[in-house]
Order: sequence, then C-alpha cells, then structure tokens
Amino acid sequence: MTRTLKLGAYFTGSAVQGDSWRHPQSHIDADQRFDRYLSYAQRLEAACFDAIFFFDNLFAATDRDTVATTPQAPRWDPLVLLSALATHTRRIGLVASVSTSYSQPYNVARQFAALDQLSQGRAGWNVVTSTGGGENFNLDGHLDHALRYERAHEFVEVVTGLWDSWADDAFLRDKVSGQWADPDKLRVLGHQGKHFQVRGPLNAARSPQGWPLISQAGSSEAGKDLAARFGEMLYTAAQDLGQARAFYDDVKARAARHGRLPEHILILPGVMPVIGRTQAEADAKFQALMAARDQPAVLRALSSYASLGIDLAGLAMSDRVPLPEVIPETNSHKSRQKLLVDWIRSEQPTVQDLYTRWSAGGHRLLVGTPEHIADDFQHWFEAGACDGFNVMFSSTPGGLEDFCSLVVPELQRRHLFRRQYSGRTLRDHLGLPRVPNRHFAPASDPAPAAQADAPPSELTAA
Repeated sequence: MTRTLKLGAYFTGSAVQGDSWRHPQSHIDADQRFDRYLSYAQRLEAACFDAIFFFDNLFAATDRDTVATTPQAPRWDPLVLLSALATHTRRIGLVASVSTSYSQPYNVARQFAALDQLSQGRAGWNVVTSTGGGENFNLDGHLDHALRYERAHEFVEVVTGLWDSWADDAFLRDKVSGQWADPDKLRVLGHQGKHFQVRGPLNAARSPQGWPLISQAGSSEAGKDLAARFGEMLYTAAQDLGQARAFYDDVKARAARHGRLPEHILILPGVMPVIGRTQAEADAKFQALMAARDQPAVLRALSSYASLGIDLAGLAMSDRVPLPEVIPETNSHKSRQKLLVDWIRSEQPTVQDLYTRWSAGGHRLLVGTPEHIADDFQHWFEAGACDGFNVMFSSTPGGLEDFCSLVVPELQRRHLFRRQYSGRTLRDHLGLPRVPNRHFAPASDPAPAAQADAPPSELTAA
C-alpha cells in the first residue's frame, strides 16, 4: 500500500486551545454542550480523519490570575465524552488520555475495553503519567518523574495482561447446551508487582481490536522508553525538521531493541495551522488570533509550564529572553522544558518572538495558504520526520472548518491522504494489525468488529 499521512485532531475538554477562547470564532460553551463536540467529530469524520485525541489533566489551578483568565476549568472527562461520541459516529478513532499515576489498572482496562466494544473497535488509550494532581489523590504533591514512569511500565503491563484474559471465542452463549463460556479459554492474570497486585480476570470480553490502540505523548528519555516499548501512535512536539527526525529515528530504534517493528509505531508531531485562501488572508487571521490573546496570561503560563525560573510577564516585549545559569529541574513537563530552553539558547529571541512563536503550547505554528500547509506536511512526511500530524485548530469551529474544507482536499489531490475510509477500526485506519492474544490461538470466526455490517460509504471528505 502507498504510505499516506495520518491525521489526528487535538482537543481539550473545554474545546479551546487555552489562549484562543476570546477569538470571535471560538465556541466558549463546549464544556457544557455535547452538540458542539458532536458537530466537530462528525465534520472530522466526513473529512476522514484517523482519530480525535483528547488531552486531559486531573487538577485545576487555584491562583487568582489563572482562574480569572484561563479556561483550564471546567472540562469534560474524556472517557465520558468519547463514549457519547461513539454512539453518534461510525468510523473516526476515539483516543482519551488517562493517567497511570492516578488511576488503577483494572478500572482503566475495563473502561477502554468497554469503549472499544461501544465504538466497534475505534478506541485508543493515550498513556500519560500526568504533569500534576497528586494533591487530589491522597498525596502531598505530584509523584516523582522517575517513579511515575516506573509505575507506568508496570501499569501498562497489567492493563494489557487483563485485555488478554479471555480468548476471542471464550463466550459461547449457547442456550441449548447451557454453556455460557468455555473455562479453558480463560487465563487469570495473577499479577504481583512492585506497584500493583491484580488477580484478574477482566470482566469484559476481548476488544474488537484485540487491544484498544495505545498512544503516548512523552518525549523525555523516560517517555521515549515507554513509547518504544508500548506506544503505537505517538504525539510529540518539535519546532524544526532536525528535531523531528532525531526523535523519529530514536524512538523507532528503541522499539526495534524491544523486538517491535518500527512500522508499527506512528509518530504525529503537533502543529497548529492558521489558514487563508491567500497569504494575506492567513496573516490577517493570525493577527486576529493574536489580538484576542491575553498577553500577560500567556507569558505567565509559559513561565510556569516550562518551569523556566523567570518571570516573562515582568519583562518588556523587546527584551531578550534571559535564562538562569542553572535551569531549575522540573518534576512536570521535562521534554517541553528542554524544547523551549534549547530554542531560547539557539535563537536568543526577544519576549515578543517567544510570545509569537510559542502560540501553540510548544507545537509548531504554520500561517499560510492550503498549498503552503500541504507543502510543509509533505516535506516533513517525505523527509522521514513523521507519519502524520496531530492538528491543533486555531479556533473551533472556524479553524477546524478551514482545515477540513481547504487543506484536506489539497492533501487528497496530492494522494497524501485518503478520500474515504477503507476499514472500520482505528487499527484499520492506521494500517496496524489486530493484536493477537498472547495465550490463545486466533478464533476461527471473524473478530466482532468484522462481523458488523459495513456502514455506508457516504463518509468521504467534503
């Protein structure tokens, strides 16, 4: 098959990209209105996106400035929202971030198995260790970074073990014989580890995909190790082609050392495009986006998010961004801190440069025509820097509609992106195989997802 781009759509539970909520085209009530998300999902499905991806966290800031100016609360729980979307969509993948630091493996295994059944094989779990939240889970503070990742490895081992509790054909449901299930097709996990003791089995049938898809978004050394061992669709941030290629090659080489095929790991850097039919129109849209931002709030958030140890909001916009001689060690977002610090050292930017360039939370910002955006995507894709992109929309629904109606057709014209879905499951879309059960030979009957009636082919790009 010809290799084509994979496209994910990035959302938070409030549907806004942090500092864009005051933009005239941004919905500000999506955290209370399911119909908003339903319209986004159905539009993205019509454009043949591979998946919707939900970022999440388990805490809310309490300082007055952040509470007053930033839409970090309220937001939907992504598993609840995606369960609702599963019943109103038919093809698009549904990926939720759920923390390994502040959850239990049995609950997570059960929830994603249920979502995969509900969606007929479209569920994905984004494995995160969280950037904070311990104070909400009987702890004095956030778990240490190394401990979080140690726990995450064991957590995923337990979850995937539970997903293999039953053979695909374990449940006979035979009214004539009176046999509900075949006990020879049950495997009790019996896990005894450092962090978890989980007997099992999971009280859910095996997933239509074998396992729900596993995605991962960490780019620190520990994050890359976790991604290489378990991840199948990886989200990352990279500001230039060289950084992206280095990450791509590094993670795929680590995966090979785990005995995995590199082509079974798909890497999607984040990007926020601002699109106009002409460059002048795109520039005007970007200026409108910048005009809607709260400058001090953005600078405070950048200082806090990357733990720079400096007060950006207290500097003049024309000042060069200073860095302390010793960068404070962060227990939160290590990879994003390194990305920002390396960029400041290399570019020696002014505060204005930083404010403008880092409009997408550390992800690349592209301002241009559909042809310009497609050129960029094609260049990165063909240069071996990515397998696709996780698209962050500059506003919803405006930026989302611009991408679907202007960029997607250009990518299709270049044969870089599908015109219609060819399979039903998320793994089908991504070209990834169904995961076989480690304990049992494949069933002779088709998997449940394949038995379902194929949906009509009207879900094609606009």
